[in-house]
Amino acid sequence: MDAIRTSGLTKYYGRTRGVEHIDLAVGQGDFFGFIGPNGAGKSTFIRTLLGLIRPSSGQGEIFGLDVTKDREKVLKRVGYLPSETAFWPGMRVKDILKLSADLRRKDCGAVAGQLCERLRLDAGRKADELSLGGRKKAAIVCALQHEPDLLILDEPTSGLDPLIQREFFALLRERSDRGATIFLSSHILSEVQQNCAHAAIIRDGSVIASGSMQDLARTGARRVSVLGRVELDALSGVRDLQTTSAGLDFLYSGDMRELLTALAGGDVRDVTISEPALEDVFLHYYGKGDGKP
Repeated sequence: MDAIRTSGLTKYYGRTRGVEHIDLAVGQGDFFGFIGPNGAGKSTFIRTLLGLIRPSSGQGEIFGLDVTKDREKVLKRVGYLPSETAFWPGMRVKDILKLSADLRRKDCGAVAGQLCERLRLDAGRKADELSLGGRKKAAIVCALQHEPDLLILDEPTSGLDPLIQREFFALLRERSDRGATIFLSSHILSEVQQNCAHAAIIRDGSVIASGSMQDLARTGARRVSVLGRVELDALSGVRDLQTTSAGLDFLYSGDMRELLTALAGGDVRDVTISEPALEDVFLHYYGKGDGKP
């Protein structure tokens, strides 16, 4: 059984597109990335998946439970971190955490204390005294303290300083090692590349690619860095071209023999041809009109 499975999941706001015909499967225990820029439909998909908004059509399941009909059962097994957090003014962090635990009818005090210590969160402070990063840390503890089977995290690191980000991902890896499923929605590609085993790329409300990180990287494209000068006008497949006083850097998905011929005819002092980083993979998929590699 998959932790998450959707079939044709679609959400429209009147005539405005939210997400369209999303078919997605996330295996139990997977650390899964959901990649796309702001406005691509990531948050709409998540809110539909959690039953916070009703789909226009299609189906979604979490651990085999229908996300609309079995919403309460679904939410018992999920920890959700929204992209933006808001708490009641005047409430102290410790009271917010206790309220969140009480709503789940679970004593989370010991785990909450450990999480606050690791994230350097002062549970005695009032919510309206917290910085953006402090509010995000409180929301993280709310999402993790009941030790859910599935964590759905929407842009989780915004507002966190680098040290806390590192500790946060250490916490997620520990949960993953214990069998929890992690669904990480982000536009920060390095977060996904460093932590996820599988990922999906969403563009304009539709998933355009999905698979293991290795499969997604098999675009046929290469990152080329040239020290010197070379004429590229006759080459097809050159993208993301960057020029400096010392040379050129670009993403290339054309015929490798044509590239080598162009390099041989130029004033080249050194060249590096390497596998693409996730940023390059992202450019490859987003640069194609049909989303096909």
